[in-house]
Amino acid sequence: MLHLKKRLSKTGLTPFSVLIFYHIAVLLLLTHCCGGQFQVVGPLQPVIVKLGEDVILPCHLKPPGDAAGMTFEWARPDLNPRFVHVWHERQDLHVNQHPSYKGRTSVSINGLKQGDVSLALSKVKISDNGIYRCYFPDVDKASTVQLVVGIDSSAIISLAGLDRSSSGVVLQCESKGWYPEPEVVWLDGEGNLLSAGPTETVRGPDDLYTVSSRVTVEKRHSNNFTCRVQQKDINQTRETHIYVPDDFFVAPASSAACISISLVACFTCVLAVVFAVWKWRQNKTKTSMTALREKEQLMAESKKGKDIEKKMEEELKRKEEQHKDMVATLMTQKENLKKQRDQLKEQKVKVEEQVEENEKKLQSMEKDITEKDENKRLTSAPAYRNLKELTIKYKWELNGSLKVFDELLLDTEKLLEKTESVIGRTTENKKEAENHMDEH
Repeated sequence: MLHLKKRLSKTGLTPFSVLIFYHIAVLLLLTHCCGGQFQVVGPLQPVIVKLGEDVILPCHLKPPGDAAGMTFEWARPDLNPRFVHVWHERQDLHVNQHPSYKGRTSVSINGLKQGDVSLALSKVKISDNGIYRCYFPDVDKASTVQLVVGIDSSAIISLAGLDRSSSGVVLQCESKGWYPEPEVVWLDGEGNLLSAGPTETVRGPDDLYTVSSRVTVEKRHSNNFTCRVQQKDINQTRETHIYVPDDFFVAPASSAACISISLVACFTCVLAVVFAVWKWRQNKTKTSMTALREKEQLMAESKKGKDIEKKMEEELKRKEEQHKDMVATLMTQKENLKKQRDQLKEQKVKVEEQVEENEKKLQSMEKDITEKDENKRLTSAPAYRNLKELTIKYKWELNGSLKVFDELLLDTEKLLEKTESVIGRTTENKKEAENHMDEH
């Protein structure tokens, strides 16, 4: 530098001119030496975009400078080849570009002149989700950008069934086509969280998630319930509401219990009557055989006198008492059967009234929903159709119970007839035996 200053002095220039030229040279050298001292700056937060949209991955030089003549690359280290977009010698370089990004990436020429090397990515795919690096190899400086690709979908609530053990209603919420994987929460009408079972998650071949969740709810002040599906990474939330009528919280456990008790009681009575008839016939056969043998013996020994006649009279009295006991037992059984018949008739009337009441409630609910403009769409909602199907199924169960009652009443009437017939035959047999004894 001193040598250059001496040579300039020998040219005949004034000292002031030499000094100016010297400072300009120093400034140019400093500019050349420090020209590569810049930073590559990217966003501090992830870039969020929905599936199918276009997105800009930010990256710029600090301080701003003309980057059109530089070489830089956008890449994803997790891919092979890793190159997403390469700029070299003032043009795009497509050699070794990853096939999934062909025709979908670009940089702004005007932006490059201002130090903006942001990458434009069109028609974003699920596979674009990842970390991108903006890299200047000549100065070994880089910045990273995280791209989060998301997709959301609406949720559908349906009535899954009734929980007879707790008089509750089981609700199911399902939502398809999410990315990344969302979470499902249930809320009551006041916004309080409900305790639900574990969320079931299925990932399809398109990498999209389907989630479903079930919750058992009981009757509340407001029977409005909400299923909320949310994905915090992409800040997306979808909610679906359902109203459950009060009638669906009345479990048919009481009717089922009455039917079960009635069935058990009827079958017990049937078995008792059958056993009594069988036992009576066994005793009748034994008694007849015994009486016949004793009669023959008494006839053979009738000549022995009054002692034998007295013995026969005592035996007849004993048999008469046995007959009275048997008739009394059958009469008691007859009264029990009549009481059972009356109870079955009462149960049948109650079930018929319950069927009629449920039918009126369903018709009233349909009328209210149809008359209100804001609820006309509810009649075609899946939740409403499921509610109506369960109501019809419950009505069929009650009608089936009515048929069971009719059959039990018919069986009871038959048993009453048989019992009365047995009592009549027993009385006739007694009279025949007494007449036979009088003849002898």
